[in-house]
Amino acid sequence: MKKYEGSCRLSQQQLIDEYFMDVRAKLLDVAAFLDRIDRSVECNAEEDFRMMAMREGLQALCTRAPYRVRTIQMIFSDPTREPLSELDRKSAFGAYDYHRDKEGLR
Repeated sequence: MKKYEGSCRLSQQQLIDEYFMDVRAKLLDVAAFLDRIDRSVECNAEEDFRMMAMREGLQALCTRAPYRVRTIQMIFSDPTREPLSELDRKSAFGAYDYHRDKEGLR
């Protein structure tokens, strides 16, 4: 028996009936975003850390592994434990730039 089996009180059919249209809309939003990226006038973001995280998250989404939400959340999360001495920007990026640490910018 799977570790997470039976942890939701709704049946699979009930979940589909309740949430399918919302999830469908979100997938269409993702597809539209990716289409706009592909059609942009300049292809200059292949190595952007946010797009790299997006591709990794989409790959994780397509697996049947348990706890996909945790896996995907961790892909986008900052793994560091030490607080910054000062803010380095005014807003969040939505993903963690792993290459930044390697370049000694953190």
